[in-house]
Amino acid sequence: MLTSIASRTASKRILLSNGFHSSAPSLKKVAVLGAAGGIGQPLALLCKLSPNITEVACYDVVNTPGVAADLSHIPTASRVTGGLPSAGSWPPSGNTGLEQALTGADVVIIPAGVPRKPGMTRDDLFNTNASIVQTLAEGCAKYCPEAILGIISNPVNSTVPIAAEVMKKAGVYDKRKVIGVTTLDVCRANTFAGAAMGKDPKELNVPVIGGHAGITILPLYSQVEGFTDAVSAEELDAITVRTQFGGDEVVKAKAGTGSATLSMAYAGYIFTENVLKAMNGEEIVQAAYVESDLTDAAYFASPCKFGPNGVEEVLHYGELSAYEQTWLEKMLPDLKKQIQKGVDFVSK
Repeated sequence: MLTSIASRTASKRILLSNGFHSSAPSLKKVAVLGAAGGIGQPLALLCKLSPNITEVACYDVVNTPGVAADLSHIPTASRVTGGLPSAGSWPPSGNTGLEQALTGADVVIIPAGVPRKPGMTRDDLFNTNASIVQTLAEGCAKYCPEAILGIISNPVNSTVPIAAEVMKKAGVYDKRKVIGVTTLDVCRANTFAGAAMGKDPKELNVPVIGGHAGITILPLYSQVEGFTDAVSAEELDAITVRTQFGGDEVVKAKAGTGSATLSMAYAGYIFTENVLKAMNGEEIVQAAYVESDLTDAAYFASPCKFGPNGVEEVLHYGELSAYEQTWLEKMLPDLKKQIQKGVDFVSK
């Protein structure tokens, strides 16, 4: 039986603070790619409020100058820039808008892509979003190869391998710095557990492992003290499934007008702030989807220790209940297929 002591200790240190304060600002440039979208705009807004950021570089294919102008009126110290793909020129000059956004970036957050609509799965987004992530990752490899990449664009289970393969082709891959943002899964798990237990969700840190789509999302509620005593087996199953398909709940409620944008922007901001704090020397543990050898899936989400160069250590997730072990065995074949789909996309 696996010991869970170290994992429980680590999970208690996973940070989901409000992120609006820091004793030692790290003063970094953060690029938001897809900054005019439903996630990108509120994410850029939150970044503008951060004392750890000196420049918020906004990039998208439309409307970014307006977004940047709007944000620039907020009275905080960071400057805001907004770029678009460059107009055609001769001789060809490349995408100068993307180059300007990425040059000098310390952290790049990528929420770019199309949102889900009712009836769509994350995998349905693959054909469109895969090419978008590939193009943006190529830009990162060229203009900011040492930046930490936080990938939000779905399907994350596939887009992270896409970004990794692009970086490998360019000879600049660093497994510590290509990261899938799964913070929203932890936010949802904390929220749902808090409601079930009658506790403030800010007091909870539910470890969430696996991937970032449907049954590949596995919240480890057994590791939350008092949770199993507070709910029945049926309630546990309902909350687990709700955590796995929380995105579908939002898509359905928005009735075709969008997907989880505000909560994802919040989660993306918390992830970014924690990355910046770790770059500045703070001890940070947070969930992330990264290259991993914890299972036979090449990429896996688990608690990770962050440092100045990204993920310093992938931590084990600890002891699973029999119920959770069943879910893990069920998810792994799907997760491995989704990973391979991303790898194959770049190699084709």
